[in-house]
Amino acid sequence: MKKACITATAAFALIAGNALASGGAHWGYTGDTGPAHWGTLKPEFEMCAKGVNQSPINLTGFIEAELEPITFNYSGLATEILNNGHSIQANYTAGSTITVAGKTFELKQFHFHSPSENTINGESFPMEGHFVHAAKDGSLAVIAVMYKIGDENEGMKKLWKQMPAKAGDKIAMASQVKADELLPKNRDYYRFNGSLTTPPCTEGVVWLVMKTPMTVSKEQVEQFTHVMHHPNNRPVQPVGARPVLQ
Repeated sequence: MKKACITATAAFALIAGNALASGGAHWGYTGDTGPAHWGTLKPEFEMCAKGVNQSPINLTGFIEAELEPITFNYSGLATEILNNGHSIQANYTAGSTITVAGKTFELKQFHFHSPSENTINGESFPMEGHFVHAAKDGSLAVIAVMYKIGDENEGMKKLWKQMPAKAGDKIAMASQVKADELLPKNRDYYRFNGSLTTPPCTEGVVWLVMKTPMTVSKEQVEQFTHVMHHPNNRPVQPVGARPVLQ
């Protein structure tokens, strides 16, 4: 249990940080450092290859369950936006939380992937947002939001105005952006147990995938992909025996 807690805490330190590469080991989304090779790049990344509860997944075969509503207590703002070489990430002020199944997690940061990492009944979306939360014991919960092409997203518009084009750059937010602006009003969700979708692919992460997608404009997706230079999604992983609850 102690080892698991330490691992979770280290994983959070990684995902909340702005380092260009995990622990000094370069990884990416293409070629010899792409997802198929993550597990061999560094011993700490072995879970990327050996894990049995990896994310993302194709959400399907849903099991009906009495899922309690997620209690949102978001009060803060994005404080800075950074290009960590793998995604565009907004770090968040302390104090915004969710409570799910009696456990409270604090929002630390949110970031984006294009195309989506998770798929729903085989459907991929142009973009996916991950809202990363940590509990006091170091365990993680990620709220995932799918974005489809449609009306311009106002929250993303404010973020993208300040999006750093160069990997490693970080900019203090000049305009106020709240996480709520990037979440659907309908908070019904799917739940499954998974992992980080980037090295070290630590497992034990609670995934809460919003059922209702938000919209983004085609231009907003193109702005993001232009800065990233290539897709930044890990392919879906085997679901195995995991239930996907709804």
